[in-house]
Amino acid sequence: MIKYLPIFVTALLFISTSVFAQRDFSEVEIKIVPVKDSIYMLQGSGGNIGLSVGNDGVFMIDDEFAELSEKITAAIRTLSNKPIKFLANTHFHGDHTGGNGKFEDAGAVVLAQENVRKRLKNDDKSAGLPVITFKNDLTLHLNGNDIMAVHVDSAHTDSDALIYFPQSNVMHTGDTFITNGFPFIDLKSGGSIDGDIEAGKAGLMLANSETIIIPGHGELATYSDYETYVDMLKTLRENVQNAINNGKKRSEISTMENLTSTFYTDAEADKSFINGPKIRETIYDSLKAKME
Repeated sequence: MIKYLPIFVTALLFISTSVFAQRDFSEVEIKIVPVKDSIYMLQGSGGNIGLSVGNDGVFMIDDEFAELSEKITAAIRTLSNKPIKFLANTHFHGDHTGGNGKFEDAGAVVLAQENVRKRLKNDDKSAGLPVITFKNDLTLHLNGNDIMAVHVDSAHTDSDALIYFPQSNVMHTGDTFITNGFPFIDLKSGGSIDGDIEAGKAGLMLANSETIIIPGHGELATYSDYETYVDMLKTLRENVQNAINNGKKRSEISTMENLTSTFYTDAEADKSFINGPKIRETIYDSLKAKME
């Protein structure tokens, strides 16, 4: 099993935009990472941004935080002077949708799975709500790609979508796949361990051995990396389920480092948003909810 060592404290990456109201973004730099053809990944502070640039305009995936919108736009302008036509959200969390309103004001059409709009609306975010929504899937034809947005249900949240560029063979997974630690499964927002596993399976079926993967957080990945991550999810689930079957309570499972240490020890994951006890408790809660 390949280990993805946590690169930074991921606690800053998954919480809603309001928590960051007092944060200083002035030192954040936007890094441009070429992916393939005219597709790029941008990294700043928050979820990874995907870009497709070409004669048809700019297609953007996720947008981090509103405070970074000017820097993100400046980075995009080094790649293309075309308008940002569409902005797709992979899910509703603020580190992926915080800039929606800014880019909408600049002319982008925001699109997402229908639960993104519902959840943002419930959070009283009147600006940047998706104006195009889909239930299961949506296809756009831009810059030489038939861009496919595919809903994966009850995974990281209930609003997740995989974005696939078939001609370029590039996929953005949102937070259903990350390369820097244990997964964040947002149970309160419709996520589940079983759904997260199924999302990974769906992504692997949509992709192939040559697909380049833009994860929700972390560095560019390969198909093999993606397989390894899904195998980790399966093993974590199996280990916690076996502990439940053996009569272990939640408080006991929380302390059972051996259930997860094959991938990250509790010491390695200690400074991450999802540490060892947290992932064990989350999987326990998800499995117990399914049993009820």
